[in-house]
Amino acid sequence: MIRWLGVLLILAGCAASGVTADEAPREIPFPEQRLNVPGAEGVPLRALLYVPPNPSRPAVIALHSCTGIGSAERPIRLPAHQRDWATRLLEAGHPILFPDSFGSRGLGEACGVRGFRAGPAGLRRQDALAAANWARAQPWGRGQAPVLIGWSHGGSTTLAAWATAAPGALSAAIAFYPGCGQGEAPQLGTAPLLMLLGAEDNWTPPQPCQQIAGRAPRLITVESYTGAHHAFDGLTGGVRTRYLPNGRSVSFGPDGAARAASRLRVAAFLAANAGPP
Repeated sequence: MIRWLGVLLILAGCAASGVTADEAPREIPFPEQRLNVPGAEGVPLRALLYVPPNPSRPAVIALHSCTGIGSAERPIRLPAHQRDWATRLLEAGHPILFPDSFGSRGLGEACGVRGFRAGPAGLRRQDALAAANWARAQPWGRGQAPVLIGWSHGGSTTLAAWATAAPGALSAAIAFYPGCGQGEAPQLGTAPLLMLLGAEDNWTPPQPCQQIAGRAPRLITVESYTGAHHAFDGLTGGVRTRYLPNGRSVSFGPDGAARAASRLRVAAFLAANAGPP
């Protein structure tokens, strides 16, 4: 019990009362490995890997948003909030792998692009499952079923991979503000799933995700944060508007209370579903 309390406190970090909307970004205090991992259709994916000194919990496969993590001509670089999440997960004993589905294929951003080639239900879903299988077989993977975590486009990919993964292939899945379509997922996965949603999200509205969760309330947990927009776990910048190539106007930006609450919720979820064997 004391050990799990320590894990919760590590992951919660600045989740105490009084957290402001902005937090200073920090760098990951663990060695970074740049490597290639298997992807869909035999395409090797560029990836960033971080392994804590004594990994004790399942590997995490972290799936980037629609902005990607680097063009084909530039090195991979994680957004500040994903570096923050990586640090928290590493401190809790999880190795973490960030595969690059876009730059590895010479693709740019997917945000608002119709017919994007690496869609969540297609190539990216296959990338996620291939990376999970690869990670599980590594010494630091310890043979444990990995966890998927994704943001926005990566959250949608997490849902698609979760729905089609073989039983036992995943320990758990966590989707931040995913796109859930019309709420009619063709099938449901078998691993525990946590969805973290912004109640005011007009980019990927929460209602369809809540409909999916209603189909399996014992398997799927949903947290919807009042007043929060898309990308509520960002560290700086405030809520702003973006005009997408498909003509949509959407809002996104950090919310200090939602960010803090999501840290606590993720910590508790992982403690319950992705602890040591």
